[in-house]
Amino acid sequence: MRTCIPGTLLLLPVAAAAQRLTAEDYIARWQDVAVAKMKEHGIPASITLAQGLLESGNGNSVLALKANNHFGIKCTPDWSGGKVYHDDDRRNDCFRKYRDAADSYEDHSRFLLRPRYADLFTLKPTDYKGWAHGLKKAGYATDPRYPQKLIDLIERYELHKLDSGQRPARATKAEPPAPARNTSRRRGGEADEVTLNVGGARPVERHAGRIKYVTARQGDTFTGLAEELGQIPGLLARWNDQDKGSALQEGQVVFLQPKRNSVKDPATHTVKAGESLWSISQRHAIKLAKLAAYNGLAPDAPVRPGTVLSLRKPRR
Repeated sequence: MRTCIPGTLLLLPVAAAAQRLTAEDYIARWQDVAVAKMKEHGIPASITLAQGLLESGNGNSVLALKANNHFGIKCTPDWSGGKVYHDDDRRNDCFRKYRDAADSYEDHSRFLLRPRYADLFTLKPTDYKGWAHGLKKAGYATDPRYPQKLIDLIERYELHKLDSGQRPARATKAEPPAPARNTSRRRGGEADEVTLNVGGARPVERHAGRIKYVTARQGDTFTGLAEELGQIPGLLARWNDQDKGSALQEGQVVFLQPKRNSVKDPATHTVKAGESLWSISQRHAIKLAKLAAYNGLAPDAPVRPGTVLSLRKPRR
C-alpha cells in the first residue's frame, strides 16, 4: 500500500522534550474537544480521551509530536492527507499526518462512524465499558487487554463524568505542548511523506557509527523505554532479540533499530568465558538468528570459550 519515491523521504530526529505532559495535563488540554465531538458525533468523551491518552502516551509519542496523530490511525487507500512512516505491526507502517491535533480528534470521530463500528452507537453514551469492549470486538485494536486499559484510564481519571456533563476532579489547566525544536522539514503541503527517526530524553549513541542505541539504566524495561522514546515495546524487544517481558540489565545496550545482517570488520569473534551467542550478537550489533545460522548453531546453543565464530555468511 505504501509507495516510496527516493528523495522525497525526510528523516526527522525527535528532540528531547523539555517537559513531558502528564495524563492530567492531557485531559485538561483535550477534554473540551472530546466533549464537543461527543455532542457532534455521539462518541462518549470518556472513550475518546482514554484512547487519546493510551494511543499517544499522554500526547508525548512520536506520532503525536511530529504528525499530530493522537489515535494511531493508519493510512487507508482513500486517505489523501499527509503521511508519516513509523514501525508498528510492520516496518515503516503508514500513519496519517494532520495539520494540527484537533484535526486528529475530528478524524478519529469520523473513523468510528464507519459501518464496522455501527453497533457501538446502539449503546448508551454513558456505557463506556460497552464501548471499550465493542471497539476491540470491531477490530480497532489487537491487544486483548485493550478494553480493560481504556476502562482503567476512564475510572482512574474519572473521565466518565464527561459523558454526563461533569468535570473530572483530577484534571488541571495545561498549556498546549510547544513544538519540538531542532527539526528540519521539506517544503510542501500537508501530503508530505516523512519517515520518523526516534530519539529521546537520554543520550542516543551509534554502534560503529551506524546502529542507534541507548544504555539501559537500573529498573529499565522495554515498556518503559518505549514510552520514553516514543517507540513500540514489542519492536524494541525484537530488535534486541529478547522477549518484551525480559529484564534489562543496567549498562545493557538497547538497540533502537534493527541490527545488521553481517559484520565486515571484524569478520570473526573468539568466544570468551561467560559469553553467549546473544551477548555476542549485541556486542557486534548483528541479528542473533543470522549469527547462529552462519555458524550452524541454534540461537540458544551454548558456545565454548575459544570458539571462533563467523560474523558474516561463509563463502562457499
